Amino acid sequence: MSSVDIVVPCFRYGHFLRECVESVLAQSGPELRVLIIDDASPDNTAEVAEELARSDPRVDYRRHTSNQGLIATANEGIAWARADYMLLLSADDYLLPGALARSVELMDDHPSVAFTFGGAVVLDQQGERSRRRTGVGSRTNILSGLDFITLSGAKNIVLSPTVVVRTSLQKRLGGYLADLPYASDMEMWFRLAAHGDVGVIAADQAVYRAHSANMSSEPSREQDLLQRKAAIEHFLTNGAARLTNAADLRAWMNHMLALEAIGCASTAFNEGAIESSAGLSKLAVGIDPTVRRTRRWWFLACKKVLGLRGWQLVRPAIEWFRAILPNEPRGAD
Repeated sequence: MSSVDIVVPCFRYGHFLRECVESVLAQSGPELRVLIIDDASPDNTAEVAEELARSDPRVDYRRHTSNQGLIATANEGIAWARADYMLLLSADDYLLPGALARSVELMDDHPSVAFTFGGAVVLDQQGERSRRRTGVGSRTNILSGLDFITLSGAKNIVLSPTVVVRTSLQKRLGGYLADLPYASDMEMWFRLAAHGDVGVIAADQAVYRAHSANMSSEPSREQDLLQRKAAIEHFLTNGAARLTNAADLRAWMNHMLALEAIGCASTAFNEGAIESSAGLSKLAVGIDPTVRRTRRWWFLACKKVLGLRGWQLVRPAIEWFRAILPNEPRGAD
């Protein structure tokens, strides 16, 4: 029988920890081990974790004497894992029934698959649920690594609690990068995809919580773009030796990222954040100078000519006009 090791990093999430771990222990199919790594939490994490470890022999618990951060904690979990497959599951998220069985069955049947991911339910602070789809269709399927990278473009299309990785490959490729605190997972998916296929599970695999604690640590627009740029560069420089079209891929991914930067600049302009908009426009050109020839760039340039007040006056009419032309290419306005 195949086995899965689940690493649960926890910092200040003692109130979520039980639901997370119990969602793993309730999974049927593969043999399971769980390691809770308490990153020196000041809350009741230790109490909850010790009780979980006492009540089920599949659960182990470690506590750091000082906070080491998520990436160091995740890499500690990678070093611990020895099962066929592994999953990093933040203590504030939890698995849905059948998630591990679906991933393991696909990976057992297809040894070329480096990792699987699936849909997720996003749970906000008000308890409202929304669904995050894979964007790959309605059936479970397998993508080549290059197809996955192309589909991702300059974005992270994967929510980490849905990801099950082949442990042997994860150990061979190494852990997460400390200098990419906001994009280390995106770089990891690319790195894995360069060495194998990617399984896409056509089901919701996990619940991802969007709450004040994790939202407060989100990067600014500029930080996010810069981190993704760095992740792309690191991957294409160090992890894409197996790809024959790395140069073309770099140019295309940078163009996609530059277009997104212009979209962010346009949004900032709408919000009256003129200095931020100018900085984001400059960043877009730095990423890919050819962005200045795109329709999105010129649309923002026209808005700047109108000025914020002028744009606010004409925006409703332009939005109405664009709404009745469904084939008109859309960009951020």
